[in-house]
Amino acid sequence: MRIAVAGATGNIGSLTVAALERDGHDVVRISRSLGVDLVTGDGLDAALTGVEAVVDATNAPANDRDATVEYLGAATRNLLAAEERAGVRHHVLLSIVGIHRVEGNPHYAGKREQERLVSAGPVPWTVVPATQFHDFAEMVACWTERDGVATVAPLLVQPVAPADVARVLAEVAVGEPRERHPDVAGPQTQDLVDMARRTHRARGREVTLVPTWSGMFGTEMAGEVLLPGEDAHITPTTFDAWLAMRR
Repeated sequence: MRIAVAGATGNIGSLTVAALERDGHDVVRISRSLGVDLVTGDGLDAALTGVEAVVDATNAPANDRDATVEYLGAATRNLLAAEERAGVRHHVLLSIVGIHRVEGNPHYAGKREQERLVSAGPVPWTVVPATQFHDFAEMVACWTERDGVATVAPLLVQPVAPADVARVLAEVAVGEPRERHPDVAGPQTQDLVDMARRTHRARGREVTLVPTWSGMFGTEMAGEVLLPGEDAHITPTTFDAWLAMRR
């Protein structure tokens, strides 16, 4: 099966490409660095020739709400229009658990716009919401670290291994469109501050972590807001197992 992956050079995109290729599929990589620009549409029609399904694992800088919504909206509109011209039968969008319960986060606003466009668009679709990835805590701490001190919001999450998400996306892409897929999550709930602490310890780094809601993640994300629904697709890789593989 010929399948395109948008955002193919990113973390999840590259893992999805690998999962699809292991299963013997013909994968088209879509990325600006590879000559296909989703925002302008340049190269899209040629890239989607003969493609039956598209996995959208694109991302965007999330510093500004309007800019993020505009960027992801333009990319999604161009991608869907090109898919319709090419006769693509299935659009698979990677999304995030909890985005409809959190208003203030710029990235979540962009993902909501993607979901809106896909669900109202011309191509049969599946949205796959995933929880935060296992490397999310380290990434958040890195954003704020100064002189060995980092602030981290005490989020309650049920993190998932990126490779497990990629396998789900690959499986969904070869199946029939189902509109909304159950939430995809890892097997255990975790505290984001503790995840960051354990990740740094595994890396042999000493970073003082200050739990706070004063950063980009506000109290509207507290409690169980980011946890998966009861019918969630639970993947096998624990946070500890992921850490052990990364050492």
